[in-house]
Amino acid sequence: MTPFGEKVRQYREEKHITQKQMAKMLSVSSAYLSTLENGKKGLPSYQIVHRICGLFNIIWDDADDLMRLARLSHPKVTVNTVALSPLATEVANLLAENISNLSHDELQQVHSLIKKK
Repeated sequence: MTPFGEKVRQYREEKHITQKQMAKMLSVSSAYLSTLENGKKGLPSYQIVHRICGLFNIIWDDADDLMRLARLSHPKVTVNTVALSPLATEVANLLAENISNLSHDELQQVHSLIKKK
């Protein structure tokens, strides 16, 4: 699941709406909505995020946060280190190789370190 998918599911469940109902309200298929929530679909379009905000009356900072989560929720990330240092390339590759072995606390530490920048 992606951060965007997790947040959308949270909004949907808080309103006691099924995926099928929400998909109909957004004029998308329930299969598409399921792939968004489960992180099997790439980045959602701006229009979908905007419609989700409208559906749940999400405004201001919360809407900005949902847009940010959408941008940060691509399940297949590519990191281009061509113009970066050898260390940056090594770090990117080590993270790719080992991310599934990191604990939640270790991921939080990496997240905090990067988010400070």
